[in-house]
Amino acid sequence: MSEDLWTPHALSNTEFPVPEEGVAAGSVALIIPTFNEAGNIGELLSRLAGSLPAHLPCEVLFVDDSTDDTPAVIEKAALDLPFPVSVLHRERAVGGLGGAVVEGVKRADTDWIVVMDADLQHPPHLVPELVGEGERTGADLVVASRYLPGGSRAGLAGNYRVAVSRGATWLTKGLFPRALRGISDPMSGFFAMRRTAVTADALKPLGYKILLELAVRCRPAKVAEVPFVFQDRYCGESKSSAREGMRFLAHLAALRSATPLARMIGFGLIGLSGFVPNLLALWLLTHAGMHYLPAEIAANQAGVLWNFVLIETLLFRDRRRHRHWADRIGRFAVLANADLLLRIPLIALFVGRFGMEVLSATALALVTTFVLRFAATEALVYLPRKARTRARTRRTARTTRS
Repeated sequence: MSEDLWTPHALSNTEFPVPEEGVAAGSVALIIPTFNEAGNIGELLSRLAGSLPAHLPCEVLFVDDSTDDTPAVIEKAALDLPFPVSVLHRERAVGGLGGAVVEGVKRADTDWIVVMDADLQHPPHLVPELVGEGERTGADLVVASRYLPGGSRAGLAGNYRVAVSRGATWLTKGLFPRALRGISDPMSGFFAMRRTAVTADALKPLGYKILLELAVRCRPAKVAEVPFVFQDRYCGESKSSAREGMRFLAHLAALRSATPLARMIGFGLIGLSGFVPNLLALWLLTHAGMHYLPAEIAANQAGVLWNFVLIETLLFRDRRRHRHWADRIGRFAVLANADLLLRIPLIALFVGRFGMEVLSATALALVTTFVLRFAATEALVYLPRKARTRARTRRTARTTRS
């Protein structure tokens, strides 16, 4: 990934230097992801300059994915400010705005990290209040919430966006009740977090809802909130779109299936859903005159393709880069069809060797082949190559010692 990091004093391709003496107490890195926000930069920095107290050690990092002149506007606006300003321009917007925040987190060497948008819908004067609330309460995460008394979502444009926001809030809190306990506004993009509570390498954002990612994967020990009024956008247009909505749903699925047990349950539910395209394809082929036996085989492939697409999108999205798509679908199809070949001998074994009834033997064979297929799919299709290499190395080492 090509990157440029600019500071008021230099232009280079290096990361922020990490101080050897430790972190200044109460210091703040304000991370602002941007995508074509040139019209908002001057006003944003002006309001920050008027809001940040002189005693608060603060630096501002813009992580920019823009295709306009936003980086140049930041450089010009930052010349006469009382705090340092840097901009990291990414040539590839990996992970969207959430990925931009993670890039900023990796470079932060301060006590606190504050994340906010550049469009002034998040009021800059609340930055010191977020940090102050964290210091006062000992919280690891402080969220600016629209749903506390004194807060408001007034800046959301139209009833449609209000309904979408409220629906997304209910959905996320229903899916992650423990991780989001104490967070009334998990869709907020305005929050402060102690740097020590963030494990950047554990974050796998997709889209712009980075607070949800942080709360679920990092599990801060203590959470506090402050109310805020969501403002009207100062300049430009909202980046919300149907595509972002789909990325958000895919992100929810990835977070919810982060554990092996959750992935197995999701794998089973997706497998059950595959009966629909399977039966539909079988009906179409037989009504077109095909003999039912080859039709059964062809229809099974429709179910396999359906399952592959959903599993790729919902369960293993972050592991797709480890193999070429043709390699993945080929392996997946072999495993899915091998399931049929394995099930019949297992049923015969359970009935002939162990004297089981046919129905109970069939049920046990279904469960057995399901567990084996899930384990094989994860290991042979989606396990990262490095993990496979480390596993082989450990086995070799054990063999050598023995």
